[in-house]
Amino acid sequence: MPDSPPETSQRVRDISVHLILLLGVASLCGSLVSNGARSVTGPYILLLGGSAAVVGLIAGFGEFVGYALRFVAGSYVGQGRHYWKVAMAGYGLLVAIPLLAFAGRWEVAAFLIIFERIGKAIRTPARDTILSHATAAVGRGWGFGVHKALDQAGAVIGPLVMVAALVFTGGYTAGFLLLGIPLVGVAIVLLIARSAVPRPGRLEVQLNGRGEETADLPGIRPYATFIFLGMAGFAAFPLISYHFKAQAIISDAAIPLVYASAMAVSVVVALLIGRAFDRIGAHALLTIPVLSTATVLLAFSLTPVMAVAGSLAWGAGIGIFETVLRASIAESTALERRGEVYGILSAVFGTAWFMGSAVMGVLYDVSLTHIVAYVIIVESAAVAAYLWMYWARIVVRFQEEIGDRIP
Repeated sequence: MPDSPPETSQRVRDISVHLILLLGVASLCGSLVSNGARSVTGPYILLLGGSAAVVGLIAGFGEFVGYALRFVAGSYVGQGRHYWKVAMAGYGLLVAIPLLAFAGRWEVAAFLIIFERIGKAIRTPARDTILSHATAAVGRGWGFGVHKALDQAGAVIGPLVMVAALVFTGGYTAGFLLLGIPLVGVAIVLLIARSAVPRPGRLEVQLNGRGEETADLPGIRPYATFIFLGMAGFAAFPLISYHFKAQAIISDAAIPLVYASAMAVSVVVALLIGRAFDRIGAHALLTIPVLSTATVLLAFSLTPVMAVAGSLAWGAGIGIFETVLRASIAESTALERRGEVYGILSAVFGTAWFMGSAVMGVLYDVSLTHIVAYVIIVESAAVAAYLWMYWARIVVRFQEEIGDRIP
């Protein structure tokens, strides 16, 4: 296959960088809205009369919906290539967040939280598929890392908005209403991006001349198993924040600040792990079991310093998992299958987070020791799944080499 002319490659690279930055800004605004609300979900549900089990169930089910429905959205995107329409529709459901200001019962709040997660399920496969085309010219890990860093920057700002609202008004209503303002920015940036690059798939075609090789199924099955086990032991922040409030470890106004600090850590980690991925590949995922275990050991402590350290470990895990997951799918999946694969593995991701969050929410009402034991067992199994994934890839590569040598 002949290489693309230098001027073509540079033009594609420039357009790709601009597209990554535009989508990053859109995600920044959207993340500001959603994470501003998520930083206080636990305390807000408690204020409205919900229990720890309710918080764990809502958080887990919200993540389950937000990821499981991506299979449907990913399949639709893969078949129809309606990237921009689907992405914009999904971002539009962020309107559920400012409506939380008017929720008088935890049941209503739960519905709105899950409704927003449905929007995330709709938009993410389309957005990630667009990004996968743009990152081909700049490096998968670096491109997704930059996008994730911008996304997490919004996750830092959003909780700070809630902190200001709690400090100056003493309640959550003003904060939820303020989070509605960035929705205008999301709409504007997406319209600009769609106008600039209406057919993002052409970026990768112009760069490579054809699609990448199709992902091997023997590598996907153990990879999906690792994702499931890794996320089944990854605590949800609403349960962590519930622990902070229920045990009076950190004040209400400080909880969003802790969340913002965790998101700041994820910004730095996303950039670092993005660069690392371009050098070492999916091996970076092995840090997830370590961080998941460290999170539960520290975050559910009764000591404020250790609890905050656990939250920062949680933020590092977020930065690693989402960056490497999306980059590795783009690296190993053919153009025509990418939206579908994003949907399938995202469904595995969300199912695991739902089950793990629900289990940990129930175990919290029993004892913290039970949560720690559960996470250690699950994450140990995740390490075993990683070894299976690594071995499966070695076998596939060996088979490909043998096949190439046979005339």
